Amino acid sequence: MTKRIGSKHIAQHRGKAERIEIKRTNIAREAVRQAEARAKYRNVPKGLTKRQEAASAA
Repeated sequence: MTKRIGSKHIAQHRGKAERIEIKRTNIAREAVRQAEARAKYRNVPKGLTKRQEAASAA
């Protein structure tokens, strides 16, 4: 469970600037993850990844 301060959730005690910074950090982190995923499958012919997995498993 998440932390609480008194009867309030910890997020209710965050300031506006801190919330904005957390939001920016989360957006940047997600952009990095999406870029890695796009690079992983870039220019791969359709169905090729499944064939590669089957070949490596056999």
